[in-house]
Amino acid sequence: MSDIERSWLTNPARRTALVRLAGFMAGSPIAASLAQPDPRPLSQVRRALSMAEMQTAFDFEPVFFGNVPVKTYDYTAHGDGSEFNLRRNRQAFDWVDIAPARTAIPASQVDLSSELLGVKLKFPIIVGPSTGQGQLHPDGEIGMFRGATAASNTLMIIASGSTIPVAKVVTSAPGGTLWEQFYPTEDLAVTQRAIGNYETLGLTNIMVTVDQQASFYERDEMDRHFGGRVGAVAGAGGGGNAAAASAAAAAAAAAKGGPAVTGSARYRVSGRRLWYSWQYIDALRKMVKGKLLIKGILDPEDARLAIEHGADGITVSNHGGRSMDYGPSTLEVLPEIVAAVNGRIPVLFDSGIRRGADIFKALALGANAVQIGRTARWGLAAFGTAGAQRVIEILQAELVQAAAAAGCAGLPEINKTKVKTHFV
Repeated sequence: MSDIERSWLTNPARRTALVRLAGFMAGSPIAASLAQPDPRPLSQVRRALSMAEMQTAFDFEPVFFGNVPVKTYDYTAHGDGSEFNLRRNRQAFDWVDIAPARTAIPASQVDLSSELLGVKLKFPIIVGPSTGQGQLHPDGEIGMFRGATAASNTLMIIASGSTIPVAKVVTSAPGGTLWEQFYPTEDLAVTQRAIGNYETLGLTNIMVTVDQQASFYERDEMDRHFGGRVGAVAGAGGGGNAAAASAAAAAAAAAKGGPAVTGSARYRVSGRRLWYSWQYIDALRKMVKGKLLIKGILDPEDARLAIEHGADGITVSNHGGRSMDYGPSTLEVLPEIVAAVNGRIPVLFDSGIRRGADIFKALALGANAVQIGRTARWGLAAFGTAGAQRVIEILQAELVQAAAAAGCAGLPEINKTKVKTHFV
C-alpha cells in the first residue's frame, strides 16, 4: 500500500465522510422500515421494575410493552373498531361502589374457596383462553400453565390457538387443571376430530367461544401486522372462479384452525363468523363427553337458551372488547343474566378485569368466578412463568383484601348487598 493510500485510511476527512454516510443511512426510509417504531415518547421511558417490585397488575404492562414487538403488543392491547367496548369494559367498574363494612375482618379470616363443575378452586379466578402465548415469551402456554398451577393451582383454559402442542402443555404442570377452548367449525366432521383429539389428551371440559362474531380487529390485525394477506387474497381477481377459490381457501383455513381468508373478510365479515347456531351447539353437546361451557353470552334470553341446549356453564364476555363495537360492557349485563340463570348453572365473567376489587365487584353482581386474559398475558410477557404466577397471586391477594375490607369471610357473603351500582 502506498503512503498516500495509507494516509487516506487514517485521514480525519475520511472518518467524517463515514460518519455522514452512517447518519444518512440511519435516517433513510429503508432503515426506518426495518426498525421497530416506539409509539411512546422517550420522555415517558423509565427504569423497568424488577419482578420483586411489582405491586399491581398494571406494573407488568410497561415491562410487557418493552419486551415484545409492537405487533405483539398491539394484538393484546387493542379491541374492535373505535374500541368503545374496550374502554367501556374498564369504565363500568368505576360505576360500581363497594359498600364499606361497619366492621372489617382480618384478611387471615377470609376463605374464598369454592367448587366449579367438580374442580376445587382456592380462589374464584381462572386464566381464560388467549391465543399465541408463544409470541409473548418462549415459555408460551407451558409457562402460563405452570404459573397458574403454582398460584394455588389456578384453573387454566388453553386456547385452541396454542403456539405449543397441547399434548406438551397438558403434561407440563403436574397436578394442574386444564380445560380446552374451541372455536366453532361448520364442518361437523372436523369438529368431531378436534373434540376427539382433546378428549384423548384428557381435556374433556370444553369452552366453546361464540363472542367474536364481527370483529373489525381481525382485518386490522391482518393488514397492519401480518402482511395484508386477507387483502391480497380478497382482491385477487373477480367473478365466480375467484369467489369459489376464496371460499375454498376459507374452508381450508377453517379446517386447519386458522383465519379464513375470504373476499367478505375485506368488509369485516370473516368466513369463520356469523353462522353460529343453536343447532350447532346441539351437535357439539353430543360430541363433548365432559362439561360444555359457552363463552360469549351477553343477553338473558341467550343465557336461558344455553341452558335449554345443554350448556353446563356460561361466560358473560364480549371477548375483552374485541367482539363487536358499541355493545354493552359485560359488567352492566351481568346482573340480568345471573337473574335469568337463577342458579341453574355457573355464570363466569370476563373482560376488563385488572384488580382484585374488579373481581370482587363481578362476584358481588352474581358471577361464580372470573376469567383473566390481558393481565395474565402481561405477566407472562414480562417475566415468563414466574411473571404469570406473580400477577395471578397479586390479584388473589387484592381480592382477599377487598373481601376483608367489606367484611366478607367467604364467597356467599360477597353478594349484591356489598355493592352499589351507578350504571349510565
